[in-house]
This record gives sequence, structure tokens and C-alpha cells, in this order.
Amino acid sequence: MPIKKAIFCVAGYGTRFLPATKAQPKEMLPIVDKPIIQYLVEEAVEAGITEIIFVTGRGKNTIENHFDKSFELESTLVEKGKHHLIDEINHISDMANFAYVRQPIQKGDGHALLCAEPFIDKDESVLVIFPDYLMPKKAGIIKNMIQIFEEFQAPVLTLDTVDKDQVHLYGVADTQATTQENVLKINYFVEKPKTADAPSNLINIGYYIMTPDAIEILKKCGQGHGDGEIRVADAITAMCKQGKDIYGYKSPVRGYDCGDKLGFLKATVDIALEREDLGREFLEFLKGRV
Repeated sequence: MPIKKAIFCVAGYGTRFLPATKAQPKEMLPIVDKPIIQYLVEEAVEAGITEIIFVTGRGKNTIENHFDKSFELESTLVEKGKHHLIDEINHISDMANFAYVRQPIQKGDGHALLCAEPFIDKDESVLVIFPDYLMPKKAGIIKNMIQIFEEFQAPVLTLDTVDKDQVHLYGVADTQATTQENVLKINYFVEKPKTADAPSNLINIGYYIMTPDAIEILKKCGQGHGDGEIRVADAITAMCKQGKDIYGYKSPVRGYDCGDKLGFLKATVDIALEREDLGREFLEFLKGRV
């Protein structure tokens, strides 16, 4: 079956961005004039996704509102003659079919994914995104992931490269090369290792293609940690131990950890500079500041 469905897990608290996230989801923080989550949804749709399932939590209603129709806003824009904005607003709700399910208690990223299981057919592979991380659109990450899946019919995840002094902040992959450029086989993960113990500087950014057998193994992983969390990385490692193939797509460009303030600022600057309507003037401003 072709991949047409994506699970976006957006139930986190966003504590690294308090107080901004006290009353709004971190996924709705804007980069220039568009929330982080919209950049990711747009890329998924451009890669062929037609159904989006959000796993939300308390206080995430603004995500639902953002991807819904807003008749009051449309009426106001009509009255003011701003028809170009109406098309832009309608584009948001028309991109895909949207559905929502809540994660009642936060028990790890794997638990969040399993909350969406009723929306997944038993023989269906799905795209899964944990949207702290934003990859440059020009890299076509999701499209490339789907192409790798179609070739190998196995789980796929995206890996980004970070400096060695940053590996302790992420899940780090041990990999081996394949005959294809930027396509690696995953051996296992080490969660937030010490720098000296890290098997590489390739980090798991939370973009997955999960197959039915991967989801079944995730369900069997249980709460395998002292903190009681169920983690997708544990299911991937379990599959590796069973001799199953898991592939990693090594991004040719670095992305942005938008769950981190500095990463968020870097994404904002780069995306603003790429804008035709803002880039030149913003560049001149930066030259005067730096």
C-alpha cells in the first residue's frame, strides 16, 4: 500500500519555551508568519500524504482551529477586499483530511503514536512526525523517506548530523553503510549518551516511516524504562536485534531543533532570508547588526 497517512504527535508541553507555551502549543509558534506545524504538514502533503492525524493533548485546541475553516475570518477578509489572503487561509484547511485524537497521559513518544492506532489499518505503513525538528524544505526529506520505503519495504527514519558536543541531547544512531548514498542501515540507538560513549554524531530527529510489524513490536515493548515511558527508538532497536532491516536517511543538509530556542532562531533567520518579500531587506538589517 502506498503511504497516504501521517501521524503528527503534538501532545508535548513545550517546557523549553515557557512562558510562551503556557497558553499556546509550541507547534504553533510562528517562524516568520507561519506556525512550525504548518511547514511540516505542507511538506508531507507535497510528498503525497492525504490524511493527517494529530495526537494532541490538553491545551492544543489552537492546532485544530488552525487547520479548520474560519468563516468569520473569511467574511472579514471579503469585506476588506483581501481576496489573496482568503485563498491562503483556505489552503490550510483544504490541504488534507484532518483527524484528532488525544494522548490522555504523556508516557513517551511510542505511547503517543499508539494513541493513533485506531486510525491505522493493520496492513498499513504510516509516516510519523514528532515536530520539534524542522528540516529545510529544499532537502525534500519526507519525499526521500517515502522513496526509500517504497524500494526496501522496511521502516525508515531520518538522521541529522550534529556537532560532537551536542550528542548528549539526542538519541544517537549506530549505523552501517549501504550501496546507496545517504542511505544507512540502523544497528541500534543510544539515548542521550555521554560524548565519549556516542557511537556517531548522527541523531534521530523524530521522522519515521513505521510498518505494521514495527507498530506490533512497539506495542510489545511495554514500559521498558524506570520512567514508565514507551519509546519508538526501543521498537527500532528491538527490530534490529531480531535481524530485521531498518534504514536511516542521512540528511544532506542540517536541520533545526525548533524545540530549542537557538535552533528556533536559526530557522527563523534562514527562512526569512529565503523569502522573496523579506530576504533582501532583512539581510541589510542583519548586516547592520552583526
